[in-house]
Amino acid sequence: MNIVLIAQDNRKELMTEFCIAYKNILQTCDLFATATTGTYIVEATGLALQKFSAGSLGGEQQVKARIDLNEIDMLIYFRDPLIKKQDYDEYLLFRHCDMFNIPFATNVATAEILIKGLERGDLDWRELVRPVKAEEPVKPLKKTRTRKSRSSLDKKRQLQQQQQS
Repeated sequence: MNIVLIAQDNRKELMTEFCIAYKNILQTCDLFATATTGTYIVEATGLALQKFSAGSLGGEQQVKARIDLNEIDMLIYFRDPLIKKQDYDEYLLFRHCDMFNIPFATNVATAEILIKGLERGDLDWRELVRPVKAEEPVKPLKKTRTRKSRSSLDKKRQLQQQQQS
């Protein structure tokens, strides 16, 4: 299960506390985070995770691209509700989650429900919708001829035979 963890500036401490509380569950997953959030989490918990760029430097776009490739299974994004002007990149990130059926949480209550569901196996269906791995060869589609194409081939053959004789 690939989980992305992002927290706005006033929520980084809350994200760290969340990761400490659910460390046993999170350590069984592949974790990703934006740069500063990832640093907070690693220092507090020792969890292994991969860092994207900082959110303001394109980290959210990197996450969005991974969602487009179906490489992300869950997003936990603690945002500050007191910020009146919401970022357009944030909106697009949530929109991508909606488009690709990625469960996401924007607060602790929802994040706890998702993590508990992950622990129970409620999100195992995400493994079924994963893309084919790069090392597995993709089988080409079989080319099938339609009746129309057969008749046009037959006509070409007849013309060739007539020209040869």
